[in-house]
Amino acid sequence: MKPFASEIWRSDMDRFKEATEQFYNKELSAKDYKGISGGYGSYAQRGGESSMLRLRLQGGRITKEKLRFLVHSIEKHKVNKIHFTTCQTIQYHNLKPAAIYAIMDQALNYGIVTRGGGGDFPRNVMVSPLSGVEQGEYFDVMPYAEEAGAYLMAFIKTVKLPRKLKVGFTNSDNNATHATFRDLGFVARPDGKFDVYSAGGLGNNPKLGVKVAEAVEPSKILYYIKAMVKTFVAYGNYENRGKARTRYMQDSLGVEEYVQAYQKKLQEVMQEEMNLDITVTPYEVKKQPDGVRVVGKRVIPQKQEGLYAVLYHPIGGTPDPMKLRKLYDLIKDMDEVELRLSPDEGMYIINCNGSEAEKVLKATADSGETLFETSVSCIGASICQIGVRDSQGLLQKLVEMERENGFADGVLPKIHISGCPSSCGTHQIGALGFHGGVKLIDKVPHPAFTLHINGCEEKGKEQIGEKVGVMLEESIPEFLKALGKTIEAAGTTYEEWIKDHQDTLRQLAEKYLA
Repeated sequence: MKPFASEIWRSDMDRFKEATEQFYNKELSAKDYKGISGGYGSYAQRGGESSMLRLRLQGGRITKEKLRFLVHSIEKHKVNKIHFTTCQTIQYHNLKPAAIYAIMDQALNYGIVTRGGGGDFPRNVMVSPLSGVEQGEYFDVMPYAEEAGAYLMAFIKTVKLPRKLKVGFTNSDNNATHATFRDLGFVARPDGKFDVYSAGGLGNNPKLGVKVAEAVEPSKILYYIKAMVKTFVAYGNYENRGKARTRYMQDSLGVEEYVQAYQKKLQEVMQEEMNLDITVTPYEVKKQPDGVRVVGKRVIPQKQEGLYAVLYHPIGGTPDPMKLRKLYDLIKDMDEVELRLSPDEGMYIINCNGSEAEKVLKATADSGETLFETSVSCIGASICQIGVRDSQGLLQKLVEMERENGFADGVLPKIHISGCPSSCGTHQIGALGFHGGVKLIDKVPHPAFTLHINGCEEKGKEQIGEKVGVMLEESIPEFLKALGKTIEAAGTTYEEWIKDHQDTLRQLAEKYLA
């Protein structure tokens, strides 16, 4: 299955350019512009003086060729801010229109399409970032996800969806892509087949997914995607955007009725379509090790003996843009080495032999080192138009607090911060999560965040975090400091401590609620 030719996507750009010129000439409102620009992967930033551009990278996979383009575009257009997103894409920020047009156009030469990066379209297909190289995986799902991504691009031209459609693949029960609670998720099984989940999602009215099929042959996945599209078109809410996500079909139809509706559409697809079977080429690593053994917090031994993946997790997923130049110069002559973005705003450099892994470790020394330093944050209200709070700024303060107190790795958990209820920071699946808002005290608004606890993404243990209450932004560092001191005194980690101290956590949090 092949995506539309680049010429087709280029022909769409005229409407985007027209709307962008109107917006920057103050002839088009921010709301109306968002309704157009989002479909091209671009949004105006807060203040309306510059824009962001989201580059779709199916499965978060960045080959050397694509990395070379990213580096070239960053340098040519002087891009001064980038962000690794929770949907395994890269966002460029602080762009002027001329740069947006050029990057969108040039990206097509490298198989990077921005069309549908926002708006009411199928979004970037997500994949377990170490698929194909991870020890213990059931099987490599990356080739199937890439086929799915190419197939979904066709619907941008042919189908009007109620709203966005997010698809994820997971290669194990780790479920980092939240495949069991996506709009559509393919979950690998030990027998080499998929279980299929749908109508799940985070944000307002969060829902775990509904299992709609079991033991699906991987060659048949496109039939299940087409059935999902047909179900969404038939039963999705076109009148109310706030309820125009697949998860609301669980409410409008009922869970059992939803499964029946999906199965009916699947039967229709099976009868109507004759050519959706796919054959993929397995991801094969032929590289030989060099005998150098490497260990470290950020080093992950691959299933290929003697090869390694190295984790690079910049604080908040916002590295210095020139870091990509440094990485490209380092790996360009390393055989079979490539990059994989992760759903928690990090990056893996995979297929390194021991000597190469040591060099990559050194080159990525600015990475978060503790679990807490790999916490997740959306881009935040300093940039996002709909954001309420500066989630990135809060995370920076919290990392400084952890370092000042010298907490051992694991004393504080990975947290998830969203600047608003939309869950771009996936706050609802964090051990601790925060979403931005406002707290009125004596009729005066104060910056605040709602605390969520006990979220979990792991298959079989999925859980949407429970809201505990609202905490003033200024109180959050003190709350986490007190939590860290408590766990430190117990001589353990948050993961172990919380098993027997749910009441203690709630009591501690209560002291800091507004």
